[in-house]
Amino acid sequence: MERKALYAGSFDPVTNGHLSIIERAARLFDSLTVSVVVNPNKQGFFTLQERMEIVREVTSHIPNVTVDSFSGLLADYVNDNGFCAVVRGLRTAADFASELQMAQVNAGLYRNGTETVFLMTEPEYSYISSSVVKEVASLGGSVDALVPGYVIERIDHKLREEKKQ
Repeated sequence: MERKALYAGSFDPVTNGHLSIIERAARLFDSLTVSVVVNPNKQGFFTLQERMEIVREVTSHIPNVTVDSFSGLLADYVNDNGFCAVVRGLRTAADFASELQMAQVNAGLYRNGTETVFLMTEPEYSYISSSVVKEVASLGGSVDALVPGYVIERIDHKLREEKKQ
């Protein structure tokens, strides 16, 4: 039986911390779906399509990773796609507290014994978040150590386009 896992998030933008979790999770499972979550109540920096393109590009070196998107309840997406595990990255103890609660709620909604697997972020990425990346970049700071090179290019392009408007 194929061990299919899911790593879901907004990835707006995908960071080096996200990429580290993706690479490590891909080694643990036969296949890993990285799914960009659609939140209709949030206006993203990048569009859904842009985020999916970026994630596809920065994970193109990992053969067992596919990229998808979904909206709605995580448990419904998990149940509909037969994932055996949902991967969550943890940066801090505060992340653990909120992720544990969410995992416990979802455990009651999963139909096939899906497990939540927590991967600790590597120490060098523990301070990185998509919000920090967007703030630093929008204020003209360097995000070179925070995101893959391709993401830097896309952020720079997006900021140039916004200035033209």
